[in-house]
Amino acid sequence: MDLKSTLNLPNPDFTIPMKADLPHLEPQIQSIWAEQGIYHKIQQSRQGAPTFILHDGPPYTNSPVHIGTALNKVLKDFVVKSRTMMGFRCPYIPGYDTHGLPIEQAVTKKLKDKGVAITGKELRLACRQHVAEFIAVQTAQFQRLGVFGLWERPYATLDYKFEAEILRVFKRLVEDGYVYRGLRPTQWSPTLRTALADTEIVYHDHVSRAIYVRFPLLEDPNRLFEKYDNVFTVIWTTTPWTIPANLAVAFHPELEYALVRVGKDHYLVLDALVEKLSEKLGWADAVVVEKWLGINFENAQFKHPIFDRPSIAVHADYVTTEDGTGVVHTAPSHGRDDFYTGQKYNLPVPNSVDEGGVLTEEAGEFVGTHFKKCDVVVVDRLAAVGNLLLAEDYAHSYPYAERDGQPVIFRATNQWFVNLDNIDLRQKMLAEVAGVEWFPASGRNRIEAMISGSPDWCISRQRPWGVGIPVFYGADSGIPVLDPVVIEIIAQQVEKEGSGVWFEKSAEELLPPEYRHITTGESKFVKETDCLDVWFDAGSTSYVVLIQQVYDEWKQEGLSWPADLYLEGSDQHRGWFNKSLIIATATLNGAPFRQVLTHGFVTDSEGRKMSKSLGNVVEPVEAADRYGADILRYWVASVNWQNDVPCSDALLKQLGDSYRTVRNTLRFLLANLYDFDPATASVAISDLDEWIVEQADLLAAECVENYGRYDFGSVIADVHNFCSKELSKFYLDAIKDRMYCDAANSPARRAAQTACYLVLQKLVKLVAPILVHTAEETWQRIPGHIPGDTIHTAHFDEPSAERLSDIEASPLQVKYATLKSVRDDVFAQFETWKAASGVKNSQDVAATISLTGEEFATLADIDPYDRANFFKMSWVDVLDGEAPPSFAESTFALCERCRIRRPDVEAVTVDGVQHMLSKRDREALGV
Repeated sequence: MDLKSTLNLPNPDFTIPMKADLPHLEPQIQSIWAEQGIYHKIQQSRQGAPTFILHDGPPYTNSPVHIGTALNKVLKDFVVKSRTMMGFRCPYIPGYDTHGLPIEQAVTKKLKDKGVAITGKELRLACRQHVAEFIAVQTAQFQRLGVFGLWERPYATLDYKFEAEILRVFKRLVEDGYVYRGLRPTQWSPTLRTALADTEIVYHDHVSRAIYVRFPLLEDPNRLFEKYDNVFTVIWTTTPWTIPANLAVAFHPELEYALVRVGKDHYLVLDALVEKLSEKLGWADAVVVEKWLGINFENAQFKHPIFDRPSIAVHADYVTTEDGTGVVHTAPSHGRDDFYTGQKYNLPVPNSVDEGGVLTEEAGEFVGTHFKKCDVVVVDRLAAVGNLLLAEDYAHSYPYAERDGQPVIFRATNQWFVNLDNIDLRQKMLAEVAGVEWFPASGRNRIEAMISGSPDWCISRQRPWGVGIPVFYGADSGIPVLDPVVIEIIAQQVEKEGSGVWFEKSAEELLPPEYRHITTGESKFVKETDCLDVWFDAGSTSYVVLIQQVYDEWKQEGLSWPADLYLEGSDQHRGWFNKSLIIATATLNGAPFRQVLTHGFVTDSEGRKMSKSLGNVVEPVEAADRYGADILRYWVASVNWQNDVPCSDALLKQLGDSYRTVRNTLRFLLANLYDFDPATASVAISDLDEWIVEQADLLAAECVENYGRYDFGSVIADVHNFCSKELSKFYLDAIKDRMYCDAANSPARRAAQTACYLVLQKLVKLVAPILVHTAEETWQRIPGHIPGDTIHTAHFDEPSAERLSDIEASPLQVKYATLKSVRDDVFAQFETWKAASGVKNSQDVAATISLTGEEFATLADIDPYDRANFFKMSWVDVLDGEAPPSFAESTFALCERCRIRRPDVEAVTVDGVQHMLSKRDREALGV
């Protein structure tokens, strides 16, 4: 008889393959999902269930998906799938951001590479075509990563209906008085020729030309300096190009200033900086002759260092004692603080730099000079007239336009704004923030700081690709028309023809012939040429998607406002979260979200930003096609999303090993169920089997709780540890003997199969939101599976509170915790003995272990044959006492069938051949 053929060995054809081959398997599963309409199938399974709404933040459609976007989208998918398995209905409408500078730049570059230069209507058409192309690309890539959603009807901000609703959001703000046009300082890109939002700015190391410039005293209304000759004040600036626009010098009213005699000259500077300035400027003979508080200098006049005009002394509390001279050069056209100080003192705001960064006639003799060249031209002129004290290079952090990597400037221009203090909007926003749950909690502090310190929101951009601001100006008066009726007229046309209608039709074509200016009565108009900031589009999405639900497909989804969750990168405190909060609080009187989760950015394994020049970029779809999307998803689950997260090929390979631990555990559980029908073969289970089911229930409770608080790292770590420690290294090891060697229908084997079935069901559901393909692959092979069913409509097997209470009181938890602890200690000491004895197989060893108290009582109570099996040894005697364990070679005969030495092994004849078999194996063979 071939004894091996009588064993109940795992069936490799029944289970999932050892080699996952995910790159080939996953597309096959995705094809089945597509045929099934998996997203709609899931939604149908949750009809009538409470909803959980994750509102999608839209990625730009100007490139394929990068690893940061993949991180974001997969995290969202974890949320949607886990909440679905908790019993919620979780509609997910993917979104795409389709207007703005990034799209325009990508299209312009693509056309430039082809030698084509277009503007206006042709450029907008090219942008639409570009967006359509990358919506298709990104949609396919997100689906390749296993992300479910309403992909056939995502929201895209360039859809005609969407553009019209953006204008209606603008109309609602106009109706409540939030929108105004004003001259304000904005961060301006001379290369892109547009105003930029804070969200479009990054800071880089930069070397500026820093200058110390003296301003001669002209008028001394308080007669402070009448006994001194040659009085100057001194400013320090890193922007020589703003010197032509200087109109004032600012002093802190509460700080003390010193008049310092240097040779025949006297310099008025901050007293606390005299020593530092003397060293910096070479004032070897400097003597402080008098001191005053800054409050005394208001309205004194100093002469502009180049032009024949005054620079008045003003007060400002932003003057610091750390850098410079304590006297701040003030050019109202070119600084936020400068502008508001200028407004306080009724100073003009000259247009001294044009949209391309070239100085205008307002800059006098410097007209036509590019601002960058002023580092030489203006500095040389200051030196020539004797008012330059020092020029030197100064390294500091400086704002750059994120999109083209070029420096920006502050420039006062007429722009459209949302007034954040109208109807106490800012305070209302802060009150809403307090009622939102932030993950991590520090997110609340970040957005509160953004709201508290933010200037009014500049919503106008000087671009051709976007939703035009629907404002007309009287042709004669130049007065703008902020008329909700007109905005609705334009919105209706945009809904039919798209946003291009605003740019491509004349005012006469857009307005009814009888329309008259609501203020002046004029009948002739010109159009605003600016478009809305792309963040206005994004900030409007919760209103358009969750409330207006402009498409019939959305109306069937069970959407509601506000969203339960917004989930984006940490930079969105100043971006999407902020702008969405502004619009929602102003127009809907509440925050658009109940919870907000922010994650870090992806770096390489050394913490460096990914860039093609460094060769450290991980392309997510390439990674999915090389390792499998489930490996990439395992990576997303394993990282701490609260911080910047590393990713590399080496890390993905490493996580592949962790994935295989989970996969092989699922594989083993499933492989031993090939002859198990849960409807007919399930039996009452033993203590050990009940213990592992209890452990699985504890795992399920912990994982569901962690899913609920978005702690995916703990979920995957707990699952991995359960597979490795509780299952592979203990329970599955302990049941192999009865699974393989007992009679196929023996109660002990069926009990183990029953437990494996229950554990597998719980375990595969727990990994389903993360390992979407592996879970589906396993689910389809579990006995009792209903054909056509999918794991993604299942519910977590979350134990009840009563069940958890019973487990907590269960003596099995104490029993097996004690057994495992003793077992680990004995194994550690056995390894030392084994190395010295030369014995290789623990089944050839008998052990004696001495224990006391609870440990002795627990192990002495275990059946000797079971005890030997737990320790994987021939025999284990337990004595009451304190002594180290002892080991010896077993004297028992070896069973030829199960390969175990036991005292009940005897010689028997089977089919005329004598075999050494244990009692259990004899019973299994019926001999």
